[in-house]
Amino acid sequence: MEQTPDIATLMPERDAEGYLIEPADWNEAVAEVLARDENIELSDEHWDVIRYMRTFYDEHQVTADARFAIKHLAERVGRDAQKRLFVLFPYGYVKQACKIAGMRRPRNWSTG
Repeated sequence: MEQTPDIATLMPERDAEGYLIEPADWNEAVAEVLARDENIELSDEHWDVIRYMRTFYDEHQVTADARFAIKHLAERVGRDAQKRLFVLFPYGYVKQACKIAGMRRPRNWSTG
């Protein structure tokens, strides 16, 4: 009987704060583990933001600033998008959304 590898052995390398060293190593299974580490159960709304961030990164090779994620979310939830982003990621955009989406920690952002 073949054993499936433990997800911990498949996790890409992370820095001391838990951010991926290489965003290209990200996949949705990695996001699930990162979300669990942040005590977040990913909903469709979380995935919408995360997939937007990944698409933005693929197109621009930089992490989407929170204002772009808020604008994206506003198309779905309206004017309360900023508040909703912090409901989805209560410890902040950088601390949780960027981490779960597999981004490196943005150097010039100290808070979410």
